[in-house]
Amino acid sequence: MSLAGKNLLDGPAPTYLPEEAEVKTALASDASAAEVAQKFPKSSLAWATLAEQTLAEGRLIEGYAFARVGYHRGLDALRGNGWKGHGPIPFDHEPNRGFLKALYLLGKAADEIGEADEAERIEKFLDDSDPTARKQLL
Repeated sequence: MSLAGKNLLDGPAPTYLPEEAEVKTALASDASAAEVAQKFPKSSLAWATLAEQTLAEGRLIEGYAFARVGYHRGLDALRGNGWKGHGPIPFDHEPNRGFLKALYLLGKAADEIGEADEAERIEKFLDDSDPTARKQLL
């Protein structure tokens, strides 16, 4: 393989997750976020929504756990779509938002339970994924 003409300073290409139309439809219905996560257990968006609702209810440990599941499901999806452990995960690509939201909520919950090291790692990961994501998720 020739490297002629290749800019060696270029990073990996952005990763774009596939649409989750069924999950979005289910979340927009009268189904609870828990029912949607149960029906679509591989969906970061479903788990992130469940984490967000649970954290808003003050159920910190459960919210942390749901965000962690969303984060791990997102890592699985990213890897399944060519992500090699680093590189851009653009927030402006809507299907990526479930993972980025789960990541953000995991960091927020980690901070609230005193896991400062984890919160810091998550913050860096979020910023490395898309420097605009946190501002848009606040």
